[in-house]
Amino acid sequence: MAAQDQATAPGTSRSLARSRPRYGESVIKVVLMAAAMISVATTIGIVAALLEPTIEFFSEISFGEFFGSTTWGPLFNPAHFGVWPIIVATLEITLIAVVVAVPLGLAAAIYLSEYATPRVRKIFKPVLEVLAGVPTVVFGFFALAFVTPLLRDWFPFLDLEAKNALAAGLLVGVMIVPIVASLSEDSMAAVPNGLREGSYALGASKMLTSVRVVVPAAFSGIVAAVILAISRAIGETMIVAIAGGFKAVFTFNPTNEMSTMAAFIAQAGSGDASVGSIAYKTIFAVGSLLFIMTFVMNWFSARLVQKYREVYD
Repeated sequence: MAAQDQATAPGTSRSLARSRPRYGESVIKVVLMAAAMISVATTIGIVAALLEPTIEFFSEISFGEFFGSTTWGPLFNPAHFGVWPIIVATLEITLIAVVVAVPLGLAAAIYLSEYATPRVRKIFKPVLEVLAGVPTVVFGFFALAFVTPLLRDWFPFLDLEAKNALAAGLLVGVMIVPIVASLSEDSMAAVPNGLREGSYALGASKMLTSVRVVVPAAFSGIVAAVILAISRAIGETMIVAIAGGFKAVFTFNPTNEMSTMAAFIAQAGSGDASVGSIAYKTIFAVGSLLFIMTFVMNWFSARLVQKYREVYD
């Protein structure tokens, strides 16, 4: 008894560490570290795979020709390497997709976070996220076989080509709606209820509270969701290849057939360019440019989220 009192007496310290080492925790730490390093190693591998052929490409084709011309046809004879037609097509289809996805995604997120009952949310959110699992080739054929004819019937004055950027952009927008909606809803759900209750106490309606209180409080998460969706849209391949086409024409008219950067990579990588040729190396140059564009967008997103992040106790 005296020994026990002496062990727990005031002023004495007691070690909380186990006498035996926790080998299981060490294994878990190693597994988690390996999982984290896989993404880093994958990124490094992508950069390494792109770097050498890209350097070889620009040793033969100047930056001035690559970025200073509006004629693109590396698989033709004579070849042309002005990259702007596929850059413009990529950005144009992405812009159409953002115009579709951001309003629909934010509206769905506000409904799920502020209006839906727990039962409705439990059913509706998984159904919305299932949309993200639909193969993109299905979206592409849907755009080609259904959306384009529908647009022709509703808007005959548009003079749509069989393959066009408008239908491709609309379906890319539908594809990224779950990304915007799900991540934005998670950010809104993390907003403390005290902010909502304070808004209601001041006489604000639910809609006013949602738009003026909840959305600004979740702004950083919403921006991150939108940037992630844009990055996904820029790199989309099958929808733009099937519904948008492969014609690389420098135009801002979305009713025309266009070729995006990802669509060109898919076309050239399918065997049209012989390995080691300058046309083959063009795949890596365009891939490097696409990688840089996506990296810059994600870097900008991280800085923006860090700047406007709200921390609540």
